[in-house]
Amino acid sequence: MARTRRLLAADLAQIAVFAAFIAVLGLMPGIYLFGSTVPITLQTLGVMLVGCLLGGRRAALTLALFIMLVLVGFPLLSGGRGGLAVFAGPSGGFIIGWLLGAYATGWLVERALPKLSFVKALIACVVGGVVVIYAVGIPYWAVVVGSLPTAAIQSLVFIPGDVAKAVIVSLVAVAVHRAYPTLVPVSKTHAAKVDVTSISD
Repeated sequence: MARTRRLLAADLAQIAVFAAFIAVLGLMPGIYLFGSTVPITLQTLGVMLVGCLLGGRRAALTLALFIMLVLVGFPLLSGGRGGLAVFAGPSGGFIIGWLLGAYATGWLVERALPKLSFVKALIACVVGGVVVIYAVGIPYWAVVVGSLPTAAIQSLVFIPGDVAKAVIVSLVAVAVHRAYPTLVPVSKTHAAKVDVTSISD
């Protein structure tokens, strides 16, 4: 029981620290390019990193906490934005997508452990931190601006930066997992599969 409480306390501490980390990234002002109404920020990097380092469940809880704080009015987004009005604007879908993207990134990383390679980490970051977030953000943006082609075309400006973030996060994630191999607990089912594979090899 004491061990369970310690683990729970550790999880809560990590969730709070990483939510604060994403908030700190929001202190950097967003960049609006080519008339886009959605800013380029460093917070997407934080979403990918949380997924890579905490795994799916804890990453999703981290973003849930962060989004709840934004909803109640804390100015944690780039440019000091916060409150319900943010979710009525073009950025709203991307922010919601952060939660799903963090979970997807973490879920994929968990299945690449205990031998996380740069390529597998990069795939996880691109799928979760780019594809999933865009899949939520672009349709939401299209509803706000009234045009899916406009939202899709304007979102193209994000791709180079997001891919660069994915590369950086993947390098960091591989190094961290090598230094702390028990950072993300491997599920029993996945561990069994790994054992079977290693035996067959």
